Amino acid sequence: MNQQQRQDAIIELVRRQGYASIEQLTEHFTVTPQTIRRDLNTLATDGRIRRVHGGAGLESSTVNTAYSTRKTLNLEAKQRIAALLARHVPDHSSLFINIGTSNEVIAEALLDHQGLEVITNNLNVAAILQHKEDFNVIIAGGEVRSRDGGIIGEATIDFINQFKVDYGIIGISGIDEDGSLLEFDYQEVRVAQAILRNSRQVFLATDHSKFQRNPVVRQGNLAQLDALFTDREPPEAILRLLKQHDVALHLA
Repeated sequence: MNQQQRQDAIIELVRRQGYASIEQLTEHFTVTPQTIRRDLNTLATDGRIRRVHGGAGLESSTVNTAYSTRKTLNLEAKQRIAALLARHVPDHSSLFINIGTSNEVIAEALLDHQGLEVITNNLNVAAILQHKEDFNVIIAGGEVRSRDGGIIGEATIDFINQFKVDYGIIGISGIDEDGSLLEFDYQEVRVAQAILRNSRQVFLATDHSKFQRNPVVRQGNLAQLDALFTDREPPEAILRLLKQHDVALHLA
């Protein structure tokens, strides 16, 4: 068993039990405690488990990781995903870009494009794109979340519903093995659902860590996507669903 296989198996064990000690993991995988500690630290840094004294537990299903932490998690993977997705967006397209640190990296990757019209409920995305003179950047109205610059609420939904765009670019906090797209914030989900309804094509950008997270709010389903952009091959159950619903998979 290589390191990647062992780490995936650790996550599965923690998911089944809710908690696993270093001692238990050392015995289960027949490796040293130092190896298990390194694995747990790596998985915790990726946001895939929660490191606790003496072992590891599940990430919370009700509270997201702090925005400042998410900005740096898997940044190199996010940059590769963003560059790949940007190559699938033609110049002079219209886009929705919603809340999420991956989407902020995508906004940076789109700066070499020409003539984009971008509607966003993410103040950070608007700030990244505002200096492009040939871009038309439109900010949705609504309540601004202080923690991450996301704009949410009924006014935001009403605003989104005024448009029909070429591409909806969305992020996600977790993907369940049944294909559910999951988030932490009910209000954020309702805005994302409006984006799904009003986009001719929907692109989801997510790094590999989201396949092991289980937030509590259902946003949608993989079947609503046209393409999934990620950095590692998803679990087998997700691969089957992508094939079943004819969703293109792009690996960065």
